[in-house]
Amino acid sequence: MTHFFETDLALLRGITPARLSLLQTELGLFTYGDLIQYFPFRYEDRTALFPIVQITEQMEHAQFVGRIRYKEKIGQGPKQRLVAQCCDESGCIELVWFQGVKWLEKTLTPGVDYLFYGKPTSFNGQIQITHPEMEVYKGKTQNDIYFHPVYSLTDKLRKKYIDSKVIAQLQKNVLQVAFPYIRETLPTEIIQQFKLISKQEALYHIHLPQSENWLHQAKRRLKFEELFYNQLRLIKQNLVRKTAFPGQVFSSAALLTNFYQNHMPFELTNAQKKVIREIFQDMKSGQQMNRLLQGDVGSGKTIVAFIAMLLAIDNGTQACLMAPTEILADQHYQGLKKFADILDIQIAKLTGSTKKKDRQVLHEDLASGKLQILVGTHAIFEDVVQFHNLGLCIIDEQHRFGVAQRAKLWDKNKQTHPHVMVMTATPIPRTLAMTLYGDLDISIIDEMPAGRKAIQTIHRYDSHRLQVFGFIQNELSKGRQVYIVYPLIEESEKMDFKDLMDGFESISRAFPEVPLGILHGKMKSADKDFEMARFVKNETKIMVATTVIEVGVNVPNASIMIIESAERFGLAQLHQLRGRVGRGAEQSYCILMTGYKLSADTKKRVETMVRTNNGFEIAEVDLQLRGPGDLGGTRQSGAIDLMIADLAKDGEILKVARETAQKILDEDPQLMLSNHQMIREQVAHQRRDTTNWAKIS
Repeated sequence: MTHFFETDLALLRGITPARLSLLQTELGLFTYGDLIQYFPFRYEDRTALFPIVQITEQMEHAQFVGRIRYKEKIGQGPKQRLVAQCCDESGCIELVWFQGVKWLEKTLTPGVDYLFYGKPTSFNGQIQITHPEMEVYKGKTQNDIYFHPVYSLTDKLRKKYIDSKVIAQLQKNVLQVAFPYIRETLPTEIIQQFKLISKQEALYHIHLPQSENWLHQAKRRLKFEELFYNQLRLIKQNLVRKTAFPGQVFSSAALLTNFYQNHMPFELTNAQKKVIREIFQDMKSGQQMNRLLQGDVGSGKTIVAFIAMLLAIDNGTQACLMAPTEILADQHYQGLKKFADILDIQIAKLTGSTKKKDRQVLHEDLASGKLQILVGTHAIFEDVVQFHNLGLCIIDEQHRFGVAQRAKLWDKNKQTHPHVMVMTATPIPRTLAMTLYGDLDISIIDEMPAGRKAIQTIHRYDSHRLQVFGFIQNELSKGRQVYIVYPLIEESEKMDFKDLMDGFESISRAFPEVPLGILHGKMKSADKDFEMARFVKNETKIMVATTVIEVGVNVPNASIMIIESAERFGLAQLHQLRGRVGRGAEQSYCILMTGYKLSADTKKRVETMVRTNNGFEIAEVDLQLRGPGDLGGTRQSGAIDLMIADLAKDGEILKVARETAQKILDEDPQLMLSNHQMIREQVAHQRRDTTNWAKIS
């Protein structure tokens, strides 16, 4: 039997075949359930009526009642328009329509009171409104809705006169027939505890709010429900994984103790110690570890990764570390090798560049167990790469690997899935981490190693370039090195490439005696590696590059990062680029170069960068400015499928929803108690349609 909310939209009053086709292709709306869950993205307050004389072009929108005094068609063919003069007792305003001219000419009747709504603009010194919304005015009644919903629309829909008003009418039609079928999806105790309105009331008032208070209550109810079921699913996933996938028990820590007491090159920060305790707890629990390790650039994630590897090796297993690029894999390999050699641990690197004869030996040593640590890129996924007993997988910047690829790593140990640790240098705000990685346990290194000097960030306009060149010269004379980064955005790749080459030319002229390097995405991998190696060896002093160096090599001697056209970068990217310097003991600088014309958002980004080096604070501001869509590239396909909640604004609701879900699952992991029956049914229903976590049912 077809579920009521799966009823075809074609059966709804007000849906013509032409409308149906557009709603399907433009908005992906096929059923009653799809439509009723197509929520407005904002609301317009239509409570105020203005006398025409008070309407100005500064107003966002204006609503007024007036009568048409005269109307006339102007122009011919496609350029034809209808101009009308509309007046009330206080004055007159001009109204203009470019579409539907014939119909409007017949419809607009002089002497009738119309309610108009639109954006006032100024043309030839006169206030006018183009394509105002209009209806015959019958006076205000109790049933009028003054918080008008505004829905996301496309140009195709607007051209066919499908606007927010039409969608709102369709919502009214669907709610009339659907109301008896909307069942409650949250238990009574949750509704009472958080003073939530019913599901029926929430769906009605989200589309047709009768007052500001009803609208607020509807949003609060639907956001809570969406986030509650989202978090319930993620926490349950984590619980299921822990029971379904036992982990190898790593109880011996002799090798770690030896390293810690005799070879540790520096004192660990308290944040690093805390994270290591969390990892050790996981590894000896008998459950598979699935942990996200977050830490800003330079916070010391690599040493934590090595310590986790020591625990695996000490207990007779192998460890592997996956990185998204050869440059990064090589950096990890060099960093880990110096520690591994001290302890006589066998370590190797496997990338696309590894020679065939070296691979053969590597494969044999890996299969026999002689090779204990493997660092590499996607090459590790190949079927020919077989471990003797893989106990720990560490994945760096995991958002660059697909789910199917990661699953291949788990299968490298058929007996017991390896423990998994995911590392990222992209600070992720708490709310986003809960939603993106809510099925992982999260560890955060939120403290920088002692003695590390904070990078000084300075904003300079293009007109200050000579001063900036003088500053570069000063640092070069101290033996330091410099990065100069240009934006590279695919849509304007040719233009950006020209900017990069022009920049390279002008820097060559400004510093004729200084050896320069250049790095960009059009270069072959071998050429990129060659250029980067020259910079690492201090053979070149200035590296002119695009963002390919964003996640890259550790060059402690580089003390200046200059970011050209900084207004074209997102906050997360600016912060990642800044992290390329400040790796040594010397004071480092990041200079943001921009033009004078900056938007409010750009000013906020620049001000934030100058004010703080804290990646988590920067990530929070980035989330506020850009929303969760693609924060620093962390978005996982399908991981954030929220229809009404906004992670940038709804952190408090998310926190409460997660705590509520956690409490319920702590008490009843299988949701078998009678008071959790409704939740169990809702979860089962959602499982049938996993892409949508707020299904009406």
